[in-house]
Amino acid sequence: MSLLVALCAGSGARAQTLSLDQLPRYSPPPAERGPVVPAAVERWREEARQLEHGDGGLPRDPQRAAQLYCRAARFGDAEAQFNLAWMLTNSRGILRDDAQAAHLFAAAAEQGHAQAQAMAARLGEPLGAPPPCLRPPDGEEPPAAPAPPPRVAGPRKPVELPWPEPPPHAPEAIVRFVKLVAPEYQLQPSLVLAVIAQESNFNPNAVSPKNAQGLMQLIPDTARRFGVRSILDPAQNIRGGMAYLRWLLAYFEGDIRMVLAAYNAGEGAVNRYRGVPPYAETREYVRRISAAIGYRGRHPFDAKVAEPSPVMNLVRSANRWQ
Repeated sequence: MSLLVALCAGSGARAQTLSLDQLPRYSPPPAERGPVVPAAVERWREEARQLEHGDGGLPRDPQRAAQLYCRAARFGDAEAQFNLAWMLTNSRGILRDDAQAAHLFAAAAEQGHAQAQAMAARLGEPLGAPPPCLRPPDGEEPPAAPAPPPRVAGPRKPVELPWPEPPPHAPEAIVRFVKLVAPEYQLQPSLVLAVIAQESNFNPNAVSPKNAQGLMQLIPDTARRFGVRSILDPAQNIRGGMAYLRWLLAYFEGDIRMVLAAYNAGEGAVNRYRGVPPYAETREYVRRISAAIGYRGRHPFDAKVAEPSPVMNLVRSANRWQ
């Protein structure tokens, strides 16, 4: 006889008796509208926890709980990723799905969630494409871009919006050096300065807990990869960071969001998730630099620098059908 599970479908609803293979699938939430702040993500996760367990005066509603966990997971909330994976693994009111759970456990594990690390080791490498709850929340719209100048008679030319000025607290010597050297690497100085501002806040001696060093926070492996001998030398550090940005732009065919995500989390993570990884730190990193450069989506790149990422065809196909 199959195990019977009583599932309450919502407040005031009559309990249904379902076998495990009849449990419902949860529906991913719709795309977000407008910017999402961390407090909102925490609120979704807490409401999901209450609905999962029937706490806080809320009736137990596993489907709604899973949807809210999914909503928070999209924005990189490791606890929400773990909780949704646990529901999927244990059929907690929703249909079991070990494939999705493996992806969710892995994402939470990569952010340092100890219980997720244990589960990820048990389930092994996730297979297939990441589930919807780990895909970038593309519905989050940036502020409206400035209006283009009025039309004039004559041939139409594409309007190129000006890149922003350097951050006001950027040291003049660093700004001068970046403006001088960035063209060698086919980079806009504004992009490089925005990365430096986010990475080190222009502190040439900055060292992170992960041993990223200098103005552009190069880890030793990346420094060696791009020929940096003295990682804390400001000029070498900036040149190494520029070389990495140039390579990433070629690898991800000018997609600035993917480039920034890879600079923060590594190109392997961006390939695995086919976009910005579902890590809270990386999502916020991309958001901050994107805002600083005016939410530009693309940057010119030199295709001769690197072969394109193998996921770019998949990304293009997904965009074509959206």
